[in-house]
Amino acid sequence: MKSTYRQRYRYTPWSAAALALGLVVGLSACGGSKAPAGDGQSGQAAQKTAEAGQEEKVTIEYWQYQYPAKVELIAALIDEFQKKHPNITVKQTNFPYDQYNEKVATLVPAGKGPDIINLYYGWLPKYVSSGYLQPLPESAFSEEQIKKEYFPFVDTAKLNGKYYAIPTAVRTLALFYNKDLFTKAGLDPGKPPATWTELVDTAKKLTQQDKNGQYVVEGLAWQPNAQLHHWYRDALVYQAGGKDISDDRRKILWADSPAGLEAFKYLIDLSLVHKVGTKDFYNDDITAFKKGVAAMNIDGSFQLGGIKKDAPDLKYAIAPLPSYKDKATQVSFWANSITKGVKGKKLEAATEFLKFLTSKEVQEQWVEKVGELPAKREVALQDKYAKDEKLGPFIQQLPYAHAHFFVDEKLERDYFVEAVDQVTLKQVPVEKAYDELVKKTQKLFDDYWAKQDKK
Repeated sequence: MKSTYRQRYRYTPWSAAALALGLVVGLSACGGSKAPAGDGQSGQAAQKTAEAGQEEKVTIEYWQYQYPAKVELIAALIDEFQKKHPNITVKQTNFPYDQYNEKVATLVPAGKGPDIINLYYGWLPKYVSSGYLQPLPESAFSEEQIKKEYFPFVDTAKLNGKYYAIPTAVRTLALFYNKDLFTKAGLDPGKPPATWTELVDTAKKLTQQDKNGQYVVEGLAWQPNAQLHHWYRDALVYQAGGKDISDDRRKILWADSPAGLEAFKYLIDLSLVHKVGTKDFYNDDITAFKKGVAAMNIDGSFQLGGIKKDAPDLKYAIAPLPSYKDKATQVSFWANSITKGVKGKKLEAATEFLKFLTSKEVQEQWVEKVGELPAKREVALQDKYAKDEKLGPFIQQLPYAHAHFFVDEKLERDYFVEAVDQVTLKQVPVEKAYDELVKKTQKLFDDYWAKQDKK
């Protein structure tokens, strides 16, 4: 079901006053009387005010997927924006996550989609190559400005030498853990696991199973199609001493060193060998964590708002991702883009709305209401966030965060999950499943770049 929020410009006493003044000036002119210089200046000012009130109104449409905390915040932000820009009306439209890309593919090419779209950064290559988007106006979002104000990984929004999207907020992965379950297991909640080995040992102590071997409490939530595939590419591989992708974004480097396989095996062994968690326990990882039946979870800062709303009494803490040979975490973001056919007054209005959404004030509201981190360095690194017990562990990892360049986010995720399932459900040797994963992922990149090189 599609939900829509509409805010419209309303006729105000100020516009009525301006109109009345304008009429007075007009009548005086018709009478032929010579007005004093001071009165003439007042009349001109009143006329300008009246003209401003009659300035052409424009309506723009904003799309984002249905994530309650974001939908509610954007609705409030639209009200705030329209008070500052009374001649711009912003209409918000939302779709379920699993329908979002389908709606874009159907409506945007037909010119029936949004003027501004909120999209996952991993979708950008596909959206740009499909002709859905236009580059951001350089007058408002120059490369120099973006590089100066934003964290370096925002460069993943730059394709063919131009930026096609700009984020309000970013998210990193960290370790969520239930302090009550730590205490119950005889563990110190003030000492979360800091290494790969400690994560396994701690998860084993926290895991509870019944007499039939069914999980009662997962030591570590284990959901490959949630955040674990990100954990693998942008954290585990780097932590094991490897690298995700070449600098030119053309080659997957997992198999160029032993690190890729070691990281893949570590992730799978958490469930297959150490038996600290299983796929789809309580439907998914975050549901299990909120209900207190998953003691730890690898997840993103964007979950903070949902936990606060859905599990306000949950006693939990956040820690940086456990490390190995090096420190690393994954970073990602949802960003706003302007669709291809937007021009003229609509483009001006869309640009103003994007400038508003990336302002310091809005980024601070986003932290408080959603839990995602400010995209601008000077905002994120303020003491009130960097020293916060929940936000701090996410923010302190930003200097060594990595953002994978997706050519097809859905297929890359699906290939990863299929490889994991091959090992855990069909007893395929881990080396064979891994080799197939690398080959299939590389083919995606080869096909993508072959098409780009022909343009």
